[in-house]
Amino acid sequence: MADAGEVTVVTERTRVLLVDDDARIRQALGLALDDEGFAVAAASSGEQALTVLRDDVDVVLLDLMLPGMDGLVVCRTLRARSDVPIIIVSARSDSGDIIEGLEAGADDYVTKPLDAGELAARIRALLRRRRPAVGEVGRRFVLGAVEVVPDEGVVRKAGVEIHLTRTEFRLFVELLSAGGRVVTREVLLQQVWGYDYLGDTRLLDVHVRRLRRKVETDPDDPRLVLTVRGVGYKVARG
Repeated sequence: MADAGEVTVVTERTRVLLVDDDARIRQALGLALDDEGFAVAAASSGEQALTVLRDDVDVVLLDLMLPGMDGLVVCRTLRARSDVPIIIVSARSDSGDIIEGLEAGADDYVTKPLDAGELAARIRALLRRRRPAVGEVGRRFVLGAVEVVPDEGVVRKAGVEIHLTRTEFRLFVELLSAGGRVVTREVLLQQVWGYDYLGDTRLLDVHVRRLRRKVETDPDDPRLVLTVRGVGYKVARG
């Protein structure tokens, strides 16, 4: 029994929605993530996932090979409905499948078989930088016709607010914060995703393409977010 005056601190657990049609995977991964400190809810199909998804879900783990509604369709639908971080967890490991999954709106892509500890690290990394860093509070960036206010989470293009996912927003702010200096792929992966991707830059390159579609006048001829071949990316100066 707690002593009088003793304060008990209850830490709310991160809520994960696991979408996979394999009952064994749902059970094993659910138990492993529970051991890592997550509260796991499960869905066996895309239709069920869309039904049970609520605002209090912190991250979605999504298999692509689902019965009924295809996992990519589920991903696009989730992304259209919500800003919730999405990690695709799939046995499909071909480069085309990974790029297609990221283009559908996923924030990360993990291939099976997987280690629960690694997956937990990726979940924590995605959620770690939800809030703006101290140095971002009160800042405002203007790049061409685009205005970004980091601590408000607002992006406007020609005065009209546009929507970026959390990951796209963090990526854009990291580039803007560099003030036109080149930011290497390795630094962007570490700062935005908070994880060592061992040289796999597809994740970053797809997100840059998605970002350009939203902020550039002509994404095929970018003038704001520029590629520095063989090194990384930068934003245009003034």
